[in-house]
Amino acid sequence: MGDTTSTPPVAELASATLTDDAAAGLALKHPFSDRVPIRSIVSRPDGGAGLAGQRIRVGGWVKTGREQGKGAFAFLEVNDGSCLANLQVMVDAGVVEEGLGYLVATGTSVSVEGLLKVPPEGAKQKIELRVEKVLHVGPVDPAKYPIPKTRLTLETLRDNIHFRARTNTISAIARIRNALAYATHSFFQENGFLYVHTPIITTSDCEGAGEMFQVTTIISEAEKLEKDLIKNPPPSEADVEAAKRVVTDKAEKVDKLKEAKAGKAKIGAAVAELNKGKEALSKLEERAKLKPGIPHKDGKIDYAADFFGRQAFLTVSGQLQVETYACAVGNVYTFGPTFRAENSHTSRHLAEFWMVEPEIAFADLQDDMNCAEAYVKYMSQWLLDKCSDDMELMAKLYDKVCIDRLRMVASTPFERISYTEAVEILEEAVKGGKKFENKVEWGIDLASEHERFLTEIKFQKPVIVYNYPKGIKAFYMRLNDDSKTVAAMDVLVPKVGELIGGSQREERYEVIKERILDMGLPLEPYEWYLDLRQFGTIKHSGFGLGFERMILFATGIENIRDVIPFPRYPDEHAILIRRQLGLKFMNTPSSTSLLNRQAIILLKYKMARSIRKLGNVVNGKPRTRLLHSP
Repeated sequence: MGDTTSTPPVAELASATLTDDAAAGLALKHPFSDRVPIRSIVSRPDGGAGLAGQRIRVGGWVKTGREQGKGAFAFLEVNDGSCLANLQVMVDAGVVEEGLGYLVATGTSVSVEGLLKVPPEGAKQKIELRVEKVLHVGPVDPAKYPIPKTRLTLETLRDNIHFRARTNTISAIARIRNALAYATHSFFQENGFLYVHTPIITTSDCEGAGEMFQVTTIISEAEKLEKDLIKNPPPSEADVEAAKRVVTDKAEKVDKLKEAKAGKAKIGAAVAELNKGKEALSKLEERAKLKPGIPHKDGKIDYAADFFGRQAFLTVSGQLQVETYACAVGNVYTFGPTFRAENSHTSRHLAEFWMVEPEIAFADLQDDMNCAEAYVKYMSQWLLDKCSDDMELMAKLYDKVCIDRLRMVASTPFERISYTEAVEILEEAVKGGKKFENKVEWGIDLASEHERFLTEIKFQKPVIVYNYPKGIKAFYMRLNDDSKTVAAMDVLVPKVGELIGGSQREERYEVIKERILDMGLPLEPYEWYLDLRQFGTIKHSGFGLGFERMILFATGIENIRDVIPFPRYPDEHAILIRRQLGLKFMNTPSSTSLLNRQAIILLKYKMARSIRKLGNVVNGKPRTRLLHSP
């Protein structure tokens, strides 16, 4: 067993900070490794110069490398992902048996030990590492490595999604994403919210739009059955009839033995044979009923045979479930992945994305708007305070005003207008000559161009629009006294448009029940939700923030696929396969007829089989990953 006497107490690890070690003139080692994160060196106020003379270990990937002095030594720019800046590493030829050329290729991983030294006067770096030992090298063939020194477009990087985090842009976005997640938990924890984990698999549709991914084992079970029936064909009618005759014969034998008053042993043996025959017949009859394909009952798909015994889906929102905790323990929030089966190829849509969804107990729409505004301001200020280098990179490469935009949001009160006022403003703009692609009239769902006009041109700051027409909002939003609008609100921000959608929830049982029915939704999946309105109901409010949209807003990145580590969206190769199979659609909207829904599931089943038959080849060429990722 290894020596554990040197392990620091957990409290000591928890209290260790970059600031503490910087003040002590020490490089901060990682608490669970012997390496020093590059951030703890170069992010000091003196750029690391105060650490000169310390012997440390670092590990990372070579951004650039060059041999100098006719191969006598090499300079490496090493980055470990802890920050944007690189650490310059100097390696003498005598330290590397394989030669310096083994180290200098972009993408090479290295772990080295050496002394920190101040470079000669005039150098850009404040500190560099003079290597004494090379502990590890993960070599790269420059001719094959897909991430060169030169900058690639974000679209190109999506083709090498497993390597793109090694680029400055994607690693910076990863740190910004991490900071926003940290800020999210900090904001809600500081304000007394309880973090609740809501389910990924659900039986209810929060939005009522029907654009849900179905979770089922029916297709895989049908495939297993088909393989089994091919390998072991079911008995024919003749086989079953023959088994019935055997049972009849054995039953007659038992009767004859009883009539003849045979001995108990003979009768017992005959009865045992009869029972075996009956058991064999029962198995034959059951197997004869097996048929390939999707199980049906009364003309409908028999979900009783499915894993959960009913239809189940990937969640589109954790809101309904988290409301149950708001109505029991007070203010709560959930933060996790959600899924929409929208066959959309826009730069703003993903099939899998993350949502932050708080619920505030005993709160109305005004409280909801106050919380949403405070949360967005908190995150904006957090990025300004914690991610200055990464945000400067975003400003340099993608959106020169992104930092100014964060400052404006963090320091400016949000405008608040009713939906009716918003429409009136847009109508006045149209009268003044402004042209919109989408028609402006009361009752429409505001388009992105309308939202951006309000935030970027009219008010030039975030805008909260509230009291929307009930016809364009979800069933759970509280009906206002005018019976035309609901207590809903959207937070609109420059660059993105809608960032947050929320509402005061309908707490009146009869009203919400009628709303569900009016929207053509079945009551049964929402019975538990209605129970909250029958037993100890309270007024409560909440909202949902699209986490990736917040990152788009903060960074100025144009495509949502570039701000999530592994984007999920309809794939061009999957589309190609669908075309080859003659399939025009894959999802099941709620308005689709029963017959079409059954047909779609059968088509999905056939497609799954066909994809396997196609193997790894599409149109004679190797097929890339259907899910864009490892």
